[in-house]
Amino acid sequence: MDTNKVDATALRTALWRALHVRVDPAPHVLADEVGLRLAAPGEGWTGRPDMDPGRTSRMRASIVARARFIEDLLVERAAQGVAQYVVLGAGLDTFAQRRPEVAAGLRVFEVDRPDTQAWKRRRLDELGYGVPDWLSLVPVDFEEGRSWWERLVAAGFDPERPAVVASTGVLMYLTREAAAATLGRVAKLAPGSTLAATFMLPLDVVAAEERPALAATQRAAQAAGTPFRSLYSPREMLELARGTGFTQARHVSAGELAERYFAGRPDGLRPSSAEELLVATVEAPVPSRSARPGPLAR
Repeated sequence: MDTNKVDATALRTALWRALHVRVDPAPHVLADEVGLRLAAPGEGWTGRPDMDPGRTSRMRASIVARARFIEDLLVERAAQGVAQYVVLGAGLDTFAQRRPEVAAGLRVFEVDRPDTQAWKRRRLDELGYGVPDWLSLVPVDFEEGRSWWERLVAAGFDPERPAVVASTGVLMYLTREAAAATLGRVAKLAPGSTLAATFMLPLDVVAAEERPALAATQRAAQAAGTPFRSLYSPREMLELARGTGFTQARHVSAGELAERYFAGRPDGLRPSSAEELLVATVEAPVPSRSARPGPLAR
């Protein structure tokens, strides 16, 4: 399988989701082996160093927890009438293939690099999934400064209707200026829209036992030409969200994810303390006092 045109992190993430099903006992936080079918890594993939069950357990748990959290949020918002879902940096996201009973009632937009999108489209066709009319793969060449927003609207996204926007494993690769621009664009969406984005924490606020592995990950990313450009404490992330226009923003900690999805597990599996979530909602503007109707305008 030629995977040279797919980001290595996207492939690894898909395989970690499958590894959760293969090596962790039930109940599974997320049952996803579709990404494994897409990646087709060949025999022996579970023996790769980056798939070591023990060494990768906490990051693997984070990957499945964040995906499950966002899908739960999406189902909740869809029940409230939100009908658009945008995945920024989609990689090998498999929600549309795993949850067609939900996805088919939405317009789903997956935004990523053109080479990744072309590869994924080909694999979806080869595996018989295809690309249904409610799913749009939106190619954006970020390196050429292309606007993901313009391409998203051109693909059929309706700015006048609320949406759920997910961004996982992306913000740490952006400068703070670029992250602020992305959040600011989402903050201008229709009222009722929600952003769910993961962010990486600085080393000094990560659990001590995880710091060596995280430092090694950062060195590897630097060597691969994809350095971590921005790390945030929860307070800094909330300040960034509020500074870009969100009036309603909350931090979802790794501890909260552990309590929600991993409580009572005999294997002790729990998510990494290095990655947490921002959830921010676009609220309707409050009318000014002068704009409120008087008694004669009823």
